[in-house]
Amino acid sequence: MAKNALSFVCQNCGAAYNRWQGKCDSCGEWNTLAEEDITGATTMPVSIRSKRKGRLFALESLTGKSQDAPRLSSGMLELDRVTGGGFVRGSVLLVGGDPGIGKSTLLTQATSQLARAGHRAVYISGEEAVAQVRLRAERLGLADAPVQLASETSVEDIVSTLSEGTVPRLIVIDSIQTMWTDTVESAPGTVTQVRASAQALIRFAKKSGAAIILVGHVTKDGQIAGPRVVEHMVDAVLSFEGEGSQQFRILRAVKNRFGPTDEIGVFEMTGLGLREVSNPSELFLSERDLGSPGTAVFAGIEGTRPVLVELQALVAPTSLGTPRRAVVGWDPSRLSMVLAVLEAHCGVKLSGHDVYLNVAGGLRIQEPSADLAAAAALVSSLVNAPLPPDAVYFGEISLSGAVRPVPQTSARLKEAAKLGFGRAILPESVRAEVSEAGLSLHSVGGLTSLVAEIAARGAPRGNRPPNRESAAAEKNATPERFRRKEG
Repeated sequence: MAKNALSFVCQNCGAAYNRWQGKCDSCGEWNTLAEEDITGATTMPVSIRSKRKGRLFALESLTGKSQDAPRLSSGMLELDRVTGGGFVRGSVLLVGGDPGIGKSTLLTQATSQLARAGHRAVYISGEEAVAQVRLRAERLGLADAPVQLASETSVEDIVSTLSEGTVPRLIVIDSIQTMWTDTVESAPGTVTQVRASAQALIRFAKKSGAAIILVGHVTKDGQIAGPRVVEHMVDAVLSFEGEGSQQFRILRAVKNRFGPTDEIGVFEMTGLGLREVSNPSELFLSERDLGSPGTAVFAGIEGTRPVLVELQALVAPTSLGTPRRAVVGWDPSRLSMVLAVLEAHCGVKLSGHDVYLNVAGGLRIQEPSADLAAAAALVSSLVNAPLPPDAVYFGEISLSGAVRPVPQTSARLKEAAKLGFGRAILPESVRAEVSEAGLSLHSVGGLTSLVAEIAARGAPRGNRPPNRESAAAEKNATPERFRRKEG
């Protein structure tokens, strides 16, 4: 009789060890090793397994006619944008996000849209009872949608039930951490169970052609819980981001075998569920603090969509020996580089100041074209000089202080003109490309000229008397939809 092989598996990263130890050497977490039986279905001796003959399968040539991968639209344009045009038949998607961010709400709305369109959609919850899912559907106004519900955690029972009758077009498993299979002897939620359950569901999806969405929990640092091998097994990994105190929700593709990974979907959480935001720029700029130093509007690109967002900076004298650098929504390394260029080439002394940078609205910027907007906001806060409220900034800053061009300049300026902005500060080498955008273009070849222009308008803090003429001029230069109402 084969002897059970025990191993200690890290519940955070999936690394296996021969003996227990307090710290996982792979991920660095403490007290995450749990004893598991890793034999499962492989208790057969190696000598017997090696004599098994393989199954013959057909080989195809590269010149053959390839089958198309038909997509199924979810009925939600923002979700289809992130997935690449809809769900591919036989694909498996992994959706992760913080607890309470709206994952179940999003998938309930998606399955309801598909069911109303005449497709068979199944929602299987391992965390909630059927009555709880119905309560959510009633709150969202989707109680009349013909979605098939179930509360089950056994993978074998789920596969057997879904194999009967018409194959579902979309299956939602909420969540993969609650599933368990008989092939392994471990508790639900362990690394072994998550990996084996996901593999069984993936095999069913590839064999039947149904699209499956797996909901995954996230750890305290925002990573999807469980073994990273699950992310390699699925076809797409989507991250649902947002802050609980804000209404904005952003769906981002981390991995996608059938579409781009640079697209984002923007949603707004309302009392009736998630509402799609077709124009995220207007949403991100709806709460602008006009006339305050340290704010600049950045014209960015997320995938194929231009997005305008506000960058907020605060530069204040520090009382500590080491100044603090804090950034939210941007790469801290890019902020350190911009600060070094300002101090080395522009004479801006920031070594004795604390620096805070924030991207308003909860959006995370990843492209380097935000360097110019960040530098303008930092200098504006330092010298107490408000930037023009009708101006947008974009451009990449090199280590020599030069402003380099960025791609898709025309799309950025068209979005700015559509929202009522009147001028743009951009790299000098792209002036001819964007002359027909209808904006007043101010090109800069180096960061020094921009810093000198902002510093010339600066004033000591607390010594800015109100000027009615300048206030009226500022109001006239501000797009009407972004004016803050007084009184």
